[in-house]
Amino acid sequence: MMMAAARKGAAKPGARKGRNAGKGAGKGARKGTRPARPDAVLDDGERDAASGPERRCIVTGQVLPKDRLIRFVAGPDGVVVPDLAAVLPGRGLWLLADRASVEKAVLKGHFAKAARAQVKAPPDLAARVEALLVRRMMADLGLARRSGVLVLGSDQVLRALAGKFPPAALIDASDGAADGKRKIRALARGRGWQPVLIEALSSSELSLALGRENVIHASLKPGRLAERLICDAARLGGFRPQAPVNPADQAHDAPERRV
Repeated sequence: MMMAAARKGAAKPGARKGRNAGKGAGKGARKGTRPARPDAVLDDGERDAASGPERRCIVTGQVLPKDRLIRFVAGPDGVVVPDLAAVLPGRGLWLLADRASVEKAVLKGHFAKAARAQVKAPPDLAARVEALLVRRMMADLGLARRSGVLVLGSDQVLRALAGKFPPAALIDASDGAADGKRKIRALARGRGWQPVLIEALSSSELSLALGRENVIHASLKPGRLAERLICDAARLGGFRPQAPVNPADQAHDAPERRV
């Protein structure tokens, strides 16, 4: 009887351990085998866990880094609004950052399909995205100047390029003269530097953002502001026609990133 009791007592802990292990394995199995759902159907927490820094475009189906996409959400009134900073509450609807994708999503009803709800997208949504990107870049440029991380003017940019540390980006007005741009880039190239070339804004937009007249050239020191401006300039490029590249400069500009 004592031996039977011992065997009976020894069996209980093992049985409890087996049950707990089974529950844990079941949870792991359910989590690991949960059917994949489109990104637009996942809430923000699930999406972060599922795909990390990448999202799926609801129009093209491409899975891309977030900085190449734009997030949209449906407001309380059911109208789709851009969320450039990706901070608004609600289900995120991600689109490739270009005019064609946004216009197609509006025309073909992709927002409602992805959200599985009766949401509305205004017909001028692409124009709104462009205007918001311009406003965001202008605000960041003003902040960069006040923070001392922006060098303004052709002579000052050339002087900065002669220093020890390379800039993160060279900013040129989209309607600026080619000769001035070529001179600055040649100096950067001669130092072995390849800063990003930002040409997303016009001279009037740069001047308004920086409180100066006829702003054509500037440069940005490395940092978070530079990273955000580079990202937004690349996204804005999808909504604006790109300035043609001079064939004489194309071979020189090839190693550099132009946004």
